[in-house]
Amino acid sequence: MDAGRLARLRNREIGFVFQFHHLLPELNALENTMMPALIARYSKKKAAGMAREVLVKVGLERRMTHRAGELSGGEQQRVAIARALIMSPKLILGDEPTGNLDWLIGQEIADLLLQLNRDEGVAMVIATHNHKLAEKMSKKMELIDGGIL
Repeated sequence: MDAGRLARLRNREIGFVFQFHHLLPELNALENTMMPALIARYSKKKAAGMAREVLVKVGLERRMTHRAGELSGGEQQRVAIARALIMSPKLILGDEPTGNLDWLIGQEIADLLLQLNRDEGVAMVIATHNHKLAEKMSKKMELIDGGIL
């Protein structure tokens, strides 16, 4: 694929959850979540509606107008997850998606990811040190000393 088609594929079909969030500090939670939809050329009104919906799913309905620096690490992680989910991707690539969350919120996010897999067929590749999260996955691979078990 050429660079443009590859970028569109990543934007529309793959949701990325980075370990270190990569939120834009000058934007609030809603605006950060809207970015993939705006890049896909959705209207601001449509992108905002999509972002609100997914932020509610991750429990941030009361923090939408807070800038990234005003959010806790766990809230920033949930914004990153919402941003990954906004385009209803077919694949989610997650690097420690629950790593900065407390136990209860981590369980809720894990359940949301599993529901997306079960109900909507979203495929996931999740890298985690969280054994409880890994145990919930239908397939598991363990990387030990550079080898896959």
